[in-house]
Amino acid sequence: MRENQVRHNRQRDTSSGGLRRTRALSLGLAVSIVAAGAAGCMASTQEEVAMGSQYAAEINRQLPIVTDPQVASYITVLGDSIARVADQRNLDWHFYVVDQAEVNAFAVPGGYIYINRGLIERSETMSELAGVLGHEIGHVTERHSMEQMAKSQQANLGLGITCILAPQICNSGLGSTAIQLGAGGVFAKFSRDDEREADRVAINFMVRAGIDPRGIPAMFRTLLAERQNKPGALDGMFSTHPLAEDRVADSEALIAQIDPVILKSLTTDTRAFQQFKARLKSLPPSPTPAQR
Repeated sequence: MRENQVRHNRQRDTSSGGLRRTRALSLGLAVSIVAAGAAGCMASTQEEVAMGSQYAAEINRQLPIVTDPQVASYITVLGDSIARVADQRNLDWHFYVVDQAEVNAFAVPGGYIYINRGLIERSETMSELAGVLGHEIGHVTERHSMEQMAKSQQANLGLGITCILAPQICNSGLGSTAIQLGAGGVFAKFSRDDEREADRVAINFMVRAGIDPRGIPAMFRTLLAERQNKPGALDGMFSTHPLAEDRVADSEALIAQIDPVILKSLTTDTRAFQQFKARLKSLPPSPTPAQR
């Protein structure tokens, strides 16, 4: 009996020591990325993936992720079809549907893409949803998300990432940090140049994936019309992704340069997408903010 207790204590001590080492390593990684941003250089892909993995783990614990197998499978297949022609760094991509009625989507460095149920419900065709995914993938491939993380950590002296990676240091709630990340509270607003670049590469990605890029301006027009009819309804989306008529015009101008024969050959919608939307609609309604 005594030997078993000693063995148990050793295992506990070993586990605690491993956890402390993991947290110390994570905290060191956070500091190195903040320092890299302060020095005007970008972290390595390995550091980006490690950081993104840490953030994504907390996001997935705190945000309501749709776990329905059909929904999860479709968003992964569609996302991968775009990422495989976009990614030159062989990232391990992950795509999630967040069970929130608000319109939003965001990307975490390292290849983690989140899209709210409310945004999917407003997509009328597969190409419109693919355009959103392509845009968020572009923020990762062009490393906009990583740049925003470095900026936000410099501004907050690394407090936010420390709370996520070493929560015992912070008295504030861990959940609120992760949720703020999803809502754009940790990442600053993307610049108009970042948004235009993400649009540009998304158009290229979609063509290479065999998807009609006209879904991008079509989705823009849907969101702009809703913002005009319901002021304030899309504040979460527009707070991190500035959208104005010039982005619609810019994307349409880029698409106009594509050979019409090629455009005609690209896919706009599929039965699988409409089945995906129907499946999502059949699930219980998204929890209200008061229920979260």
